[in-house]
Amino acid sequence: MPKMMKRWTLDTVGIDAELKFTEAEVPNPAPGEVLVRVKAASLNYRDKLVRETGMGLPIEFPFVPASDMSGVVEAVGEGVTRFHSGDRVISTFAPGWIDDKPLGSARNPPYRTLGGFYPGVLSEYVAFPADWFVSAPETLDHGEASTLTCAGLTAWFALVERGKVKPGDTVLVQGTGGVAMFGLQIAAAQGADVIVTSGDREKLEKAKALGARHGIDRKTGDWVEQVYQLTNDRGVDHIFEIVGGPHLGQSLKAVALNGRISLIGVFEGFDISGPAGPLLLKSPVIQGIAVGHRRALEDFVRAVDRIGLKPVIEHRYSFSEVPAAFDHLDRGAFGKIVVEI
Repeated sequence: MPKMMKRWTLDTVGIDAELKFTEAEVPNPAPGEVLVRVKAASLNYRDKLVRETGMGLPIEFPFVPASDMSGVVEAVGEGVTRFHSGDRVISTFAPGWIDDKPLGSARNPPYRTLGGFYPGVLSEYVAFPADWFVSAPETLDHGEASTLTCAGLTAWFALVERGKVKPGDTVLVQGTGGVAMFGLQIAAAQGADVIVTSGDREKLEKAKALGARHGIDRKTGDWVEQVYQLTNDRGVDHIFEIVGGPHLGQSLKAVALNGRISLIGVFEGFDISGPAGPLLLKSPVIQGIAVGHRRALEDFVRAVDRIGLKPVIEHRYSFSEVPAAFDHLDRGAFGKIVVEI
């Protein structure tokens, strides 16, 4: 009798697309692959977009959602030397992007990722090529480790790999979701002063407890004007633009001369806009961040162990509670949402 496993699948995409708890055979690792027993997965806003819209991806049904997981290698296929049975691993978001430029072209930009172009990880077992994994950090449990793949690496790639953040810099993060809280922790660990914007005073206090120097309640006035006051009109060296859409215009006003804006989120839409004046006169760098490559994830894992970074997890759900975890994703979270399998 074949060994069976449980997994969550979608048969279609849409606002009301139903997540189904289904059964399938445990795969055997092909040459070059590893079989991983998934111990935890974490959710991202992008998983909500894939479920509701498909994001234009060539999704094959039944489709397993989510890209971020931590687990233990159970078996290795022929020719695999990268990992061995018993190794703790986490997934990479963009398989095949090892270092340098991502795979793709101007006509067809790269977006071949887990839980989108490729099947996802909300399954008891996955069998993927060994190159699609990196070693998990030694200092984190599986739930914590599962949050590094997308949200954690996005913040690291923006601040360290591309942004070269340094002590004394001012970093502003928008909101208190997964990427924002990783950005706060990484920036503070690098010696930067961090400003957090949010419409929730309680979350701002929590952000200060994590190391934010200032919290701006965006509901009480113009957050850009408050940035001017906090920085003596200097502006912010590095902004995490997580809202997207026309909100980019506000970040252009708040950024310092020769500062940097990392464009990460699309909460207000994929079509960004803003005034040309600040862009021309301040000469900031606007850097699109599409998570990051495997080498940067390996660097980040080493940094996590070295500095003792602990991901912020608002709630851990059991494997049977995946629909509730997605409902929580709809409401928003302080930090990350994890599913333990």
